[in-house]
Amino acid sequence: MVERCPVALDTTGKDIHAEADRLRAAGPATLVELPGGVQAWSINSHAVIRDLLTDPRVTKSARNHWPAFINGEIPPDWEMISWVAMDNMVTAYGKEHVRLRKLVGKAFTRRRTEAIRPRVVELTGQLLDALAATPPGEVVDLRERFAYPLPALIVAELIGMSQEALAKTAKVIEMMIDTTVSPEQAAEILGGWRQAMAELIASKRANPGEDITTDLIAAREEDGSRLSEDELTDTIFAILGAGSETTINFFDNAITALLTHPEQLELVKSGRATWDDVIDEVLRVESPLAQLPLRYAVEDIELDGVTIPKGDPILVNYSAVGRDPELHGDTAGDFDITRADKEHLSFGHGPHFCLGAGIARMVAEIGLSTLFERYPELSLAVSREELQPLPTFIMNGHRTLPVRLTAQVPAGAGAH
Repeated sequence: MVERCPVALDTTGKDIHAEADRLRAAGPATLVELPGGVQAWSINSHAVIRDLLTDPRVTKSARNHWPAFINGEIPPDWEMISWVAMDNMVTAYGKEHVRLRKLVGKAFTRRRTEAIRPRVVELTGQLLDALAATPPGEVVDLRERFAYPLPALIVAELIGMSQEALAKTAKVIEMMIDTTVSPEQAAEILGGWRQAMAELIASKRANPGEDITTDLIAAREEDGSRLSEDELTDTIFAILGAGSETTINFFDNAITALLTHPEQLELVKSGRATWDDVIDEVLRVESPLAQLPLRYAVEDIELDGVTIPKGDPILVNYSAVGRDPELHGDTAGDFDITRADKEHLSFGHGPHFCLGAGIARMVAEIGLSTLFERYPELSLAVSREELQPLPTFIMNGHRTLPVRLTAQVPAGAGAH
């Protein structure tokens, strides 16, 4: 291999936006070093990302298109092994991807989305009621008490997972997105989530229910060629992780943005802007998913003088898309729910567009609108600069979200 000089990505994720700006300025594709010394091409411009997400020469299947993985050069305890070792819709290619997406897509019908709306309203109310017991002036971690449990519990119920099982699995997911973990922890993560999914599947085989896991088991047992056991296990985990972690960080970022831009929040309260405006602007300027490992070049790809060689890994920076000045000008980094163009790719683009986007938007709208109706005087307990980023370059959020609730408006007092 030709000697190359990659830029080491900051595994602590302390300033992912500044890092993206530097990488974008370096060219259409920049060689970076991931944990464990693994090299990949970082893509940070909107135009290039949008093209690559629909380019048939780009795949997400390590087992088919990453020589280092195929040949055993990537060890089983590589720090990011869980992201590439999966065998599911997310990592499938070509006809295999179409087959799996068609199967999983049946679980995300408009009917199912609308059917869970009352439960989202109910759970949101329960979580906010629980916050009401907080003594006046006491600081509350709103990430732990609201931003995390609302989407996590909804997705767990969708796949038929108990709260007890979710609590165990949540620790595995938290470690999985942490890009500062050791090789020993990485191996533990991989075994941990597969064991958790195996237990869930076994329980659903014994006691079927009205949930996605039961539906996928039925598809597997009706015709095993349509869904292997590994695909079943890994697909359910992908639904849990993708459906919960991204929405948790969305709430974290949305609440932070609104509390640090009270004039923007007032626009929504007064009806001059909508919650859809808020949702899209947050997804644009603070994509909850920063960078999703990994994609691979099926053949050599030329990008304006830069060649990504066949078989090389590619790391797409979703958090960089909406902040690209080429797309949104000099104000690309500003939070402004009144801007006309809020284009982002936070739900993906092309064949891997998020199947759960409809559910995520519904949970986001109900959660945010009800929170600010019930706690209109909500405020951050620290300055924005004091919020600590998650230790990762994969997700974009904070370790905690300390707030003061002040007075609560009784449930039902405001218009929902």
